[in-house]
Amino acid sequence: MSGAGLRVGVRLAYDRVRARPALLYPEGVLLLNETAGQIVARCDGVRTAGDIAADLARDYDGVSAEEVGALLGDLADRRLVALDGTGRPAGSVGFDAAGAGPPPRDPAPLGLLAELTYRCPLHCTYCSNPVELSAYRDELTTADWRRVLDEAGDLGVLQLHLSGGEPMLRPDLVDLVAHARALGLYTNLVTSGIPLSEARLAALAGAGLDHLQLSIQDAEPAAADEVAGLRAHDRKLAVARQARAHGLPLTVNVVLHRGNVGRLLAIAELAAGLGADRLELAHTQFYGWGLRNRAALMPTPEQVAIAQRDAETARAWYGDALELVYVAADYHADRPKPCMSGWGARQLVVAPNGDALPCLAAAQLPDLGIENVRSRRLGDIWYSSASFNRFRGTGWMPDPCRSCALREVDFGGCRCQAYQITGDPAATDPACGLSPHHEWLTRITAAAGTAAAAPVPRRMA
Repeated sequence: MSGAGLRVGVRLAYDRVRARPALLYPEGVLLLNETAGQIVARCDGVRTAGDIAADLARDYDGVSAEEVGALLGDLADRRLVALDGTGRPAGSVGFDAAGAGPPPRDPAPLGLLAELTYRCPLHCTYCSNPVELSAYRDELTTADWRRVLDEAGDLGVLQLHLSGGEPMLRPDLVDLVAHARALGLYTNLVTSGIPLSEARLAALAGAGLDHLQLSIQDAEPAAADEVAGLRAHDRKLAVARQARAHGLPLTVNVVLHRGNVGRLLAIAELAAGLGADRLELAHTQFYGWGLRNRAALMPTPEQVAIAQRDAETARAWYGDALELVYVAADYHADRPKPCMSGWGARQLVVAPNGDALPCLAAAQLPDLGIENVRSRRLGDIWYSSASFNRFRGTGWMPDPCRSCALREVDFGGCRCQAYQITGDPAATDPACGLSPHHEWLTRITAAAGTAAAAPVPRRMA
């Protein structure tokens, strides 16, 4: 083992709400105990596990190089630590909990998706934004968002996803990134890259942006521009190169659908050629415009099977150089994914108009009792609102979920998907093979490839 250090895009922080160290990274948070935190804090890219163990032994009894090596090996497997001398120093974050308040109420959220605006220059047919956007024109002000971020930090949020629409259309984005970084939040910008100038990218990097997630529609330029609704592909590639030049960790995000899923390997080659650290390949989530265009976007079962095989091939090709995250197609599954890691458990969303939501598509559910951050504090909404408590935990579940051994694993699946297919948001997600409505979903997938309907481009009405 060579020197241990943090991989690109990973940051060691101190969670002042939970009074413990944490590793923050793209799309994730890993809470550490004090011992693990002390080990990671000594990862400087030079010291080995033996060096770190020897250093710790000066202050702690019973520290062995084997235990330190096992922890670092586990973190390396999670792609958080590099053991070959290429990692960065973790730095000191301070482990003194003297200023910490009382333990947070359970559950305390880890992540906030801040949908700053639904305005966007692109017209992607798979967009998950609501079809009816007029209710979101009255956007939160800069002062509103700064207060929301303050309240999110007090609540326990460690990771901030800045999204939309296109968040770059907000002139206050650099200010919001700087404010979030001052609060200790890990900032992830999800962008189309179109309105992102090199000067503004440099300003974002200087403000403390942790990670850039760039959406690309396809590996084939003409097909990518057709989905975007304008000549955007070459501009996106330029933004990717500029991000790398500024030292920003880069994820390339591609939504898979019937039109591009057959080019998965070419997409992986493109991401690797751009020097991306991560490639996220997610099958279309059928919400908003994606749901409206489901018949035109749905891949066939054969395409999904090939995509799964191609994803494994791409992992073998690019190995450790490119982390490949493949999000399977819900409609072709036999078990549901644990949407948002459970309703009101770890994540929350604030829409451009200030509506606080348990997930990005929850506004469609009937009689949910949505509350707004303009009229109530975020912490009160998280813990006390009807919307966040409606499907929290497992007490709301009907059978077969109620008696299922996996109810604490998948939490019944997606409430929005259940509502869209069955009309009942409390139903078992039809993606589950045990759902009495699973056959309804399989009929939809079986018809994939036969629909003649042309997709409707996303519009800001």
